[in-house]
Amino acid sequence: MSGEQQYPEDNTYSQEQHEDSMQIHRESDNAQTPPSTPTTPVPDTPSLPPLPATPAINRQDDGTSGTRPASSQLPFYYEARQERIRRAQHYLEQKSRRHQRLSQSAENDGSQNSPAEQSQLPQPYASANNMHTRGRNGLLIAQRRRKLLLRHISRKHLRSNRKQTHRAFNRFWLSVFSILGAIILLIFTITSAGSYATYHFYNSTSSSYNQQLISLHDLTPHDNLKIYDSKSVLLSQITDQGMHTSVTLNQVSPQLINATVATEDKNFWNNSGIDVFRILQAAIQNLEHGRVIEGGSTITQQLIKNLVVGNEASLMRKMQEIVLTPEINGLYSKNDILEMYLNTIYYGHQAYGIDAAATMYFGLVDQPGKPASAQLDLAQSAMLAGMPSSPWLYDPSLHPQTAFNRFNTVLTLMIREGYITQEQAQDALKEAQKSDFFKGPPNLNDRAPHFSQYVIQQLEQQLKLSRGQLSRSGLKVYTTLDIGLQDKIQKVMQTHIAELGGHNVTNAAEVLIDYHSGAIRSLLGSLDYNSKTIDGKFDVATMGYRQPGSSFKPYVYATALEQGYTPAQAIDDAPLTIVLPPGSNPPTYSPKNYDQLFHGHVTMRCALQNSLNIPAVKTLQHVGIGNALKTARDMGIEHPKGDAGYSMVLGGLGVNLLEHTTAFGAFANNGQTFQPYAIDKIVYTYNNKVITHQTKPGKRAISPQIAYMMTSMLSDNDSRLPEFLDCNPLQLYTNSESQCWAGNRGTVRPAAAKTGTTNDFRDNWTMGYTSDFVMGVWAGNNNYTPMLNVTGVQGAAPIWHDSMLLAEEEHPIKDFVNPGGLERGDMTYPDGIHTTDWYLPGHYPTFTQMQTLDPAATIIPMKHKHKHHKKVHTSVNTSIATEHPYCNNFNFVAPPPGNSTPHMGWW
Repeated sequence: MSGEQQYPEDNTYSQEQHEDSMQIHRESDNAQTPPSTPTTPVPDTPSLPPLPATPAINRQDDGTSGTRPASSQLPFYYEARQERIRRAQHYLEQKSRRHQRLSQSAENDGSQNSPAEQSQLPQPYASANNMHTRGRNGLLIAQRRRKLLLRHISRKHLRSNRKQTHRAFNRFWLSVFSILGAIILLIFTITSAGSYATYHFYNSTSSSYNQQLISLHDLTPHDNLKIYDSKSVLLSQITDQGMHTSVTLNQVSPQLINATVATEDKNFWNNSGIDVFRILQAAIQNLEHGRVIEGGSTITQQLIKNLVVGNEASLMRKMQEIVLTPEINGLYSKNDILEMYLNTIYYGHQAYGIDAAATMYFGLVDQPGKPASAQLDLAQSAMLAGMPSSPWLYDPSLHPQTAFNRFNTVLTLMIREGYITQEQAQDALKEAQKSDFFKGPPNLNDRAPHFSQYVIQQLEQQLKLSRGQLSRSGLKVYTTLDIGLQDKIQKVMQTHIAELGGHNVTNAAEVLIDYHSGAIRSLLGSLDYNSKTIDGKFDVATMGYRQPGSSFKPYVYATALEQGYTPAQAIDDAPLTIVLPPGSNPPTYSPKNYDQLFHGHVTMRCALQNSLNIPAVKTLQHVGIGNALKTARDMGIEHPKGDAGYSMVLGGLGVNLLEHTTAFGAFANNGQTFQPYAIDKIVYTYNNKVITHQTKPGKRAISPQIAYMMTSMLSDNDSRLPEFLDCNPLQLYTNSESQCWAGNRGTVRPAAAKTGTTNDFRDNWTMGYTSDFVMGVWAGNNNYTPMLNVTGVQGAAPIWHDSMLLAEEEHPIKDFVNPGGLERGDMTYPDGIHTTDWYLPGHYPTFTQMQTLDPAATIIPMKHKHKHHKKVHTSVNTSIATEHPYCNNFNFVAPPPGNSTPHMGWW
């Protein structure tokens, strides 16, 4: 085909073509045999219409050129359709040319034979001509039929192709739409399932943690237990589970707040708890620097992680964190969130919260009204603000350069956010480079370890909590201790024990109590808690049981006074042997005085003040072992160790220093017992609950009159001069001992005291009291090895003397108060002792003296006027007769009785 081919704009025939085709078909069916005339062109034969214009096709196979678009630009089904149309058009053009040739041939035959000539032909020729005409017409009809058949087949194929194309097209789009529908359905299903799962997860998470969110303050870690003295000085704290001190936001340095916000969450004050832009920015920053520069989680998210959902590295935990963050922002203010955050984050070195970190790294300590967290400067704040993201990595003691780089980064972030200037950052850098920038914590060492242990034991009993529970209980315990005074007393103890270094004395303990209330002002269980040589961790004051020596005698003499005897009671200090019950080993008991001498007839006052043993045992014989032990128990020695016997009065039982001091305090407290206590107030830091000590009145152990007579005896320095001499340490004079011997005692404060020394010098004691305090001191060795010739007046008494003066420094001098109900008068006993002393009304001793010319007259007493005396002692003991009294508080109105004179009225 020559010329330019044109593609039809549609693959269907036009209505005119269809009508022409049908007309040809009708004419062929109605054709008649033509007459015997020359054949003429068939006038009704239609000519094919011109082909419609079609787009140019660039056919590479036949070399023709065209402008048809590239096949890659047309859909495959469109190219197939155009190809079929092209073939059909080519076929129709060929048929049209054949039809034109046949028509032309018929016209030529007609022109050769005119109608006249044909009519003149003979009949056979006419018949032949007609046959020829009919044959030609039949051929034309056959050709037309063939043409129609081909056209029909072509159209049928075209219709079939169109249907196939249409079906393919429909199948294609059906597939496309089906896939799209399936995808949409899948997306919808996934979205619906995701929405349901999200909704369910949100609801379950919210309901699960709702109560925790509402009470988020209660979830903040409790402070570690802290123990303070009576003046709010920190004594000790339990740190086995870390250090933590809660503070309010206004108690935190503004520099620390700015540094933390710039480093951890620069948009904290404005974001809703989740900062997507910051997360992306932090990721980019960290990737650019190859290390963590900024954190992705906001401060609110970190708070939720620390307090609610935990720090497990899982998707579930992160999703819970995201769900709960907006709720936290709705429940709490930004100040509350930041305050809780700063109180919970970990800074390393067992420091939880900013206040503990300030103490741990920079040695800052809490002061009244200004905690350590408020004392931080810019450099310190920038250093601490960089630590929470990785406390181990940024630990300045382990990785100093890394910590310093982080510190520099924090300063840069603060400059970028406008919190500080470049000049301020330079000053902070200079400060951080100083050698003393970091300082260790000054108060981690327990300043009163034995006392603190005693306090913890009291807390365990009072609150029913274990030590582990107390560790992070959030308690602040304010005690009765005066740590300043105790430190001075400890130095006194160490000084005096050091002076006895050649006498094998290594340890001492003391207890000082305000007996008016029972408050323990000082308690030292050893000289040095950390000394392994002396076993310093063992608390002699509260846990040890040692023999009290003669310091136990006042309980026996108090029993005698309670039975109606007087301090002037005459006692014969003479050899004594007591037969013990059968089976005892040894079978007898023979007490000896410390000086191994006998001092003849003495008064009870004189015997007590000079610590004579034999008169004490005789007194115990008269009052009874059980009665004396009951008095000691009633006064405060609740747990004596050992078997009570006659040696009890000389210290045969084991007693506890704290109990012994408490019992002695009953003498000072007018015979009223008290319960010693160490805890004055307990404060729960997380809810401000306060428990204060409630003083309970003690019971009456002895009458105020008996207590005053005992005080009169124990404070009588003149009566103790034979044994202790003047300027002894039991007298509270303010000047030194040498000044006292020079005649300048200084101010003398009234004091009542008693010493005690056990056999082989294993224990030294001094127990005594003033109008304000009662104090007990023990000296010796924890391993029970004996001291070398050290008595109570040499070992424990000097410590008691100096410590009492320290305790009384700020107290006015007051004398002991007579409670009344006593009488004082001259008394003469049958052995000739005459003295003036106190006695209970109705218990004045009266005797009838028999007249005799012998100076050593026999004196027969009349009925002794006291209600407890029921037995007359008739045994005779050898006495060392002397006309010179041992003490200066009595004299003899007659020579003492002879060796064989029975004593009626004296012991």
